[in-house]
Amino acid sequence: MANTIKDQATILAKLNITQLNPMQKEAVSVIETATNSIILSPTGTGKTLAFSLPLLNFLNPELEEVQALVIVPSRELAIQIEQVIRSMGSGYKVNAVYGGRPMSKDKIELKHNPTILIGTPGRILDHFSNDRFATKYIKTLVLDEFDKSLENGFEDEMKAILEYLPSINKRILTSATQGVKVPGFVRLDKPEIVNYLKEKRTSQLAIKTVVSPDKNKSKTLLELLLHIGNKQGIVFCNLRESIDQVSSFLQRNKISHTCFSGGMEQKERERALIKFRNGTSQVLIATDLAARGIDIPEMNYIIHYELPRFEEEFIHRNGRTARVNSKGTAYILKWQDEKLPPFIKDVKGVGVSKKAAHKPQYWETLFISGGRKDKISKGDIAGLFFKQGGLTKEQLGTIELKQDCAFVAVPLSSASSLVNRLNNSRLKKKKVRITVL
Repeated sequence: MANTIKDQATILAKLNITQLNPMQKEAVSVIETATNSIILSPTGTGKTLAFSLPLLNFLNPELEEVQALVIVPSRELAIQIEQVIRSMGSGYKVNAVYGGRPMSKDKIELKHNPTILIGTPGRILDHFSNDRFATKYIKTLVLDEFDKSLENGFEDEMKAILEYLPSINKRILTSATQGVKVPGFVRLDKPEIVNYLKEKRTSQLAIKTVVSPDKNKSKTLLELLLHIGNKQGIVFCNLRESIDQVSSFLQRNKISHTCFSGGMEQKERERALIKFRNGTSQVLIATDLAARGIDIPEMNYIIHYELPRFEEEFIHRNGRTARVNSKGTAYILKWQDEKLPPFIKDVKGVGVSKKAAHKPQYWETLFISGGRKDKISKGDIAGLFFKQGGLTKEQLGTIELKQDCAFVAVPLSSASSLVNRLNNSRLKKKKVRITVL
C-alpha cells in the first residue's frame, strides 16, 4: 500500500529542485492528457523527472500489482531511473531488474510486487514468461531512450513483451535522437510530440583540439589532464584495450581514475561509478557506454581520446558536459597526421604547456557490508563515523546506501585507520565488515 501521494511541490523540494524547466513543464502537461506521447530532448535535460512526475498520477494506491512498466536499453539507466523515482518519496514501491545480476536477487526484491517496474528487455521478458507478475494491471508503458530499445537487437524481445500487455492505455516514449521509426507493434497511434531537440539555446559547449606529436597519445593526454587541473571528467575510448592501456599509463603517473566498459562485470561498473561520483576518482576512462544513461553529475569536460566513429556518438559524448545552462569543454585529442571526421567542424586548437596546480587524491571509498534490508540508514552510518571514527562533518564525504551494502567516501589519509577502528562494528543489529573498496 502506498503512502499518501505527495504533491509536485513537495517532490521537487525533496529533490532540491526549485522549478521544472520548460521542456519538463510541457512534457508533464502533454503526458497527463495524451494517450500516446513522444518526448524528444537532449541528454541531461531531465527527461526522467518529466515522465516520472505525471506517471505517479496514473497509479492506484489501493492496488498492490505492477501498474507501470519502464523499459530501458541499459542496466545503468535502469538503476538511475530507480534512484530518481525512489528519491521522489512517492510511497510507491519501485524496482529495477536487469541482466548481469543473479535472478535470485530479483526474486528476493520482488517478493512484494513493485507498483513501478523498470528494466532491460531481456530480464523483463524472463519475468513475464515465467509468470512472476500479473501483467493485466500494467496500464502505463514508458520506453526510455526508445531509439536504443527498439533497435534490431531488442526488437524480438520488445515484441514479445508487448504481447503480454493487453491493458496499456498510455504510452510514453523518450529519446535524445530524432527520426527513429517506431515499429507498428508498439501501437503508438497519433502521438503528441514534445520536441526540444531543435530548441535554440546558446550552446555553452566549447570544442577544442589538442594535437599529439606521437601516434601514441597517452603522454599528450597526461599533459592535458595536468593542464585542466583537478576537475572531474570522462576520457572516451572506442576499445576496451585502449581503456586498459590508458589506465596503466595514468596509474603510473598517479592520476586517480576508474574504468567503465561493457567488458566489466555489472558489480565492477557500479562500483566504478560510485568512486567517480564521490570524488575518489578524478577521471572516468570509458567506452561510449558512458555517453548516456548513467548516473553521474555533469562534467566540466570530456576528452575524445579516440575519435568517435559516428556523429551520434560525438553528440552523446559531448552531452556529458555543458548540459542545460552550464559551461563545459570537449577536447578532441588527435595525432598530428590524423584527419577529423566530417561531422567535427570549426574547432579551435589549444596548447597544453601551462599546468594547473594538481592536488593529490583526497577521497578514498570504504565498503560496508550492510544496507537498506538491514534497516541501516545514512544517519546510522554517519553516526558511526562521527562517534567511533572521530571524523568531522567536513571529513565525511558522500554516503551511498544500497539494498545489501553501502559505500562511504572518507579522507585517503584516514582510510586505513578507520578500517582498523570500525571493522566488525554494529550498525542497527548487524555486525558489518568495513574494508577499502
